[in-house]
Amino acid sequence: MIIYIYPVKTAFTERDIHMLRAEFKVKALAFTQSPLMLPFFLILQFFQLLILLPFTNHYLCFFGGWHSVIPTFFGKLFNIPTFIQAGGTDAVNMPSINYGNYRKKWLRKATTYSFLNCSKILPVADSLVGYDYHYDPNIPRKQGLRNLIPNLKTPIEVIHNGFDAVFWKNLEIERFTYSFITVAKGISKSARARVKGIDLIELLALEFPQYKFTLLGDEEYIPNSKNIHVIGSMQPKEMVKILNQHQFYLQLSTSEGFPNALAEAMLCGCVPIGSAVGDIPAIIGNTGLILENRDFEKLKSLVQMVDHDLFSEKSKLARDRIVSEFSFEKRKNALLSLIKS
Repeated sequence: MIIYIYPVKTAFTERDIHMLRAEFKVKALAFTQSPLMLPFFLILQFFQLLILLPFTNHYLCFFGGWHSVIPTFFGKLFNIPTFIQAGGTDAVNMPSINYGNYRKKWLRKATTYSFLNCSKILPVADSLVGYDYHYDPNIPRKQGLRNLIPNLKTPIEVIHNGFDAVFWKNLEIERFTYSFITVAKGISKSARARVKGIDLIELLALEFPQYKFTLLGDEEYIPNSKNIHVIGSMQPKEMVKILNQHQFYLQLSTSEGFPNALAEAMLCGCVPIGSAVGDIPAIIGNTGLILENRDFEKLKSLVQMVDHDLFSEKSKLARDRIVSEFSFEKRKNALLSLIKS
């Protein structure tokens, strides 16, 4: 049996669990993101794993952190393969925007212990292994696991996120002209909004009042501009329709590993405009525009380049890139092969 442990339920974790259950018995265990609930969940998890121990063949953790400490300890003690999927916040240190596990002493220790002692680390993006960050000058340059944990010797295998190109598709419907969309949850909290680059979108909306901007994922966010439309969380089928109504997708994050929504929007035919952060440039390739630095004047220049011709030229290229490079089958085969070996 695979014990799949995650701090927060997402479409990504649900997709993984569904995929694994096609071939294995899987027990999903949720943890918590609440500091107040942390002691309770650590005790609860200890007894959950203890009870399930006789039936456990693998531990698979989504992200490294407090929730991966006990599985890693049990895995090492009882010789159970323990894999941790590094996803983003567990591989960056960005104190200026209050982001990343390594800015907090005890969370850093928990994350570091997990990665040093698990069987294998499975980052969803190449940048999470280690890269030089240049986007925001207020953020330390050296990011990624090998830079943040210099003595790291645990084997690493990158298994990119994968996407269902049959579900996420171009519906070939008419789109709003000069329309831009971003998918981001939790942006009603200022720190989260900064991580996702929402402040830059607010400036764009003021600069281009004739354009349409949509923020999808947090209905509590209150925009400053009338041309910003806010939509709460949606089911995936509804998201496909909304993405197909827009021409361009904005991924202006200050930090990302491999943003799922970017790839899903590209599959739906949106032309991407993204920051030079994490794997965003590698995902976009030559199918969109890249903001090299967190500079609004440079962003404004990029947006001034967009028109219907650019959309017509790049829309199919964007979809084709995700289909060829980041398919669900690639991820499925890689993950299943690892567990079976």
